[in-house]
Amino acid sequence: MIENMLDELPPDRRRQLTDIAVEVSLPRATRLFEEGRRADRFWIIRSGQVVLDQRVPGRRAAVVETLGRGELLGWSWLFPPYLWHLGAETVGPVEAVEFDARAIRELCESDPVLGRAMYRYVAKTVADRLHGTRTRLLDLYGPQGSGLDP
Repeated sequence: MIENMLDELPPDRRRQLTDIAVEVSLPRATRLFEEGRRADRFWIIRSGQVVLDQRVPGRRAAVVETLGRGELLGWSWLFPPYLWHLGAETVGPVEAVEFDARAIRELCESDPVLGRAMYRYVAKTVADRLHGTRTRLLDLYGPQGSGLDP
């Protein structure tokens, strides 16, 4: 949860982030962001699930991942040009902590300790998701008998 994001920070820096955080309740089927649009916020999911999807020309958007409790929703806000790489929609009701991306980026720039911790947290999230994607691709397309099936 937000605690995971704050684990490596001293208390005064934790306070800086929690002062910016806003608790939000999102109803089912809320579209949070669209691929290619401006990434101006991010969330830590407290409860519920959000699907990440990608546009497929001539078809419905394909769900590429489902996020749940304690997970970071959105990392595009941290890297220029600050555009979403995917879309996101709530599956059911979601409780989350929302952060203003610009405010967090400004804090990261002005405070190297906070900035390093945020970049590390987002980088770990991206690396974990990349690993999960690779595993799913191997499950789908890997050679039979590769030992990847449970």
